[in-house]
Amino acid sequence: MKRILFTIMMILGIAEMASAQLPAVTLKSIDGKTVKTNELSNNGKPIIIDFFATWCKPCNRELNAISEVYEDWQKETGVKLIAVSIDQAQNINKVKPLVDEHGWKYEVLLDPNSEFKRALGVQMIPYTLIVDGKGNIVYKHNGYTEGAEEELIEKVRELVK
Repeated sequence: MKRILFTIMMILGIAEMASAQLPAVTLKSIDGKTVKTNELSNNGKPIIIDFFATWCKPCNRELNAISEVYEDWQKETGVKLIAVSIDQAQNINKVKPLVDEHGWKYEVLLDPNSEFKRALGVQMIPYTLIVDGKGNIVYKHNGYTEGAEEELIEKVRELVK
């Protein structure tokens, strides 16, 4: 009986680890390049993926707050932030002007049909996740309150120790 339980737990553990990978969705970058989400990488270093929309004030506050410290984060940890806009097709033309206006130095992907968002089970934005250097999703967080970016960088620091 113990062996059966152990085997079941191992199978469930493997299934859970497998589901912690990024799903395969094809998106466009803000400059029109095709990007496969399951191939996102950062040379073995962590990636922060942040879902936002141009109309979402907490999203914009979060991305602005991170923007102020992003260069320091990159120097310290090598982390890369990928901002994923869920703006629908009719609003997609507002994304680049917003990014330019705020001077965000992030890679920006467009998810106008919310395929990537749905594949990850994202219910509300802002929604942030961290992917480790091996492509495993290791942290998820939704919503934004002032100062939440500190928790985010602490999680990244734990990965690069």
